[in-house]
Amino acid sequence: MKLSRVSLLIAGILSIILGLISYRFLVLDMNLAFPDFGSHIRDRNLTLLAHISSASIALIIGAIQLLPKKRAKQPILHRWLGRFYGFAILIGGISGFMLAVNALGGMVAGLGFGLLAIIWVGVTIQAIRMAMVKNFVEHRKWMIRSFALTFAAVTLRLYLLGFVLADVSYIPASVYLAWMCWLPNIIFAEWWIRRTLGKG
Repeated sequence: MKLSRVSLLIAGILSIILGLISYRFLVLDMNLAFPDFGSHIRDRNLTLLAHISSASIALIIGAIQLLPKKRAKQPILHRWLGRFYGFAILIGGISGFMLAVNALGGMVAGLGFGLLAIIWVGVTIQAIRMAMVKNFVEHRKWMIRSFALTFAAVTLRLYLLGFVLADVSYIPASVYLAWMCWLPNIIFAEWWIRRTLGKG
């Protein structure tokens, strides 16, 4: 399982780095911080800020929550961080869905991002519900799925880098990114769950 631990560590580090970098708007003008968002910044400034801020919180907390030693040693902290994580995803999902409507990449991009927002919130609610009924095996499975969708923020940037290197800007690339950033993640999460936690 050494490879699994290394994979989790890499995912956690990438999540925390991206989560912190996303707050660059605190020191930069929004247009400088997110040059590809154009009219979204002008027309939906508060919605975009809500999405960036809450999704970044979810990304950072989610990375911390998946550490098994932290969960075992600090269960109360784990529960409280989980509540903040769930609330951050609720805000991030609602604001993400609002941004998906009339997305810069058109209907195909909007549908991809919109479905991500809905499924993200739904999967996280299920994870919280499993914790509330003390079914911790299922809770962990649903949390893995939830974090896989939260991690879409990271995979989107990684894929976007490939598009940029191919001289394709964000708006045309978003038609593909809207689906690429999360569909492979959730498929991988299902494989990971079956490999590490079993089908039960």
